[in-house]
Amino acid sequence: MPQITIMTSTGRRFSTFRWLCTFFGFIFYLGDIVSDLLLSVQYFRGAHITWAALTLVFVLVGSVCIQIFSYAWFKDDKENDEVVDKGLSTSDLIGIHLLQIGIFTRYYHLLKKSFKTLYSGKTQEVEHSRLFALATDLSMLRMFETFLESVPQLILQVYIILEHNHRSNLQYISMAVSFVNIAWATVDYRRCLRRSLPHINEMPCGIPTAVYLFYKIFTITPRILSLTLFIMLSPLSTLAMALIWLVGTIWAIVEKTDFCMSPVLEQLYRAIVGVILVFTFFNIKGVKTRVPMTVYYIVSVCQNLAAPILLYLLKPESERTDYFVPIIFFILITNSLGLGFLGLYYSLLHPRGSVADEIDGIEELKQETKSTRLDRFLQI
Repeated sequence: MPQITIMTSTGRRFSTFRWLCTFFGFIFYLGDIVSDLLLSVQYFRGAHITWAALTLVFVLVGSVCIQIFSYAWFKDDKENDEVVDKGLSTSDLIGIHLLQIGIFTRYYHLLKKSFKTLYSGKTQEVEHSRLFALATDLSMLRMFETFLESVPQLILQVYIILEHNHRSNLQYISMAVSFVNIAWATVDYRRCLRRSLPHINEMPCGIPTAVYLFYKIFTITPRILSLTLFIMLSPLSTLAMALIWLVGTIWAIVEKTDFCMSPVLEQLYRAIVGVILVFTFFNIKGVKTRVPMTVYYIVSVCQNLAAPILLYLLKPESERTDYFVPIIFFILITNSLGLGFLGLYYSLLHPRGSVADEIDGIEELKQETKSTRLDRFLQI
């Protein structure tokens, strides 16, 4: 991965509001992990070993993956003498990430450095750009963790409630925190990334951000429900989900993503890209995506609607359950709302200007002269 080059844009400052967003992001992340760990303990105590194991597996997979990328980015920045804590040696970095606390270290450094910058009243753009670089690294790691841990946890817990009629207050708390985590991570990542790239217009606050949030939530939620119904139809449906993941991963390979310096790490990155594509669309390389996005959501809506239909045809007894009809209506309504908000956002509210955006395609010059890790980040 090439050296990070700090690029600035007039007027972009790491504000007190941004510091508070980072702090609350940390609280949401911590709450998500703690609630899932407590839930796994509850399952173990209730002799639900499989549920407990799966809950822990999702936590561990998400944590291990983000530690790997966090260490690689720390190492790259340290080698290039970029924004990294000088007090951390290579052995310190290895130990921190082996202990699975790399992301906590990043939160600590960002909150500490940004607080000092705000308290001292520093106005140099380079200082604020460095903070946004740290924030964007952290937000991408959070997005990885969201789709590797929070989303699968939601599917698992919804499946347990609907299929096995097992409910508890801790389950609901865990699901609520996961849902908030998903909403926060997707919007926070997009806002951080757009603020970090000078050749990209910022994402406006207020209505545009709210509409984008609704677009993501109302397209991801029916996806979670439909995949849960497929699993209820047959556990073998997970093979179909694996096939969808494989298609997304192959697309990342065909697009020849070049995010990582290491070929092995690049393959892991592409595999994670495939996981995210199971649940939502995003731009892999900043090229024109109107057609791929249209195809993606047509296929996604068809799959979402096929889930309750197949469940009705192959398991007729499901019609007599108290959740069947509400879920059908919920999937229909949220799909419609999600696509409506998508159209509204990109037709009226998406930031435009002299520079093209990811839905229209970033200028070829920008594609050919990428020099920062931020330029290579996913455009969701």
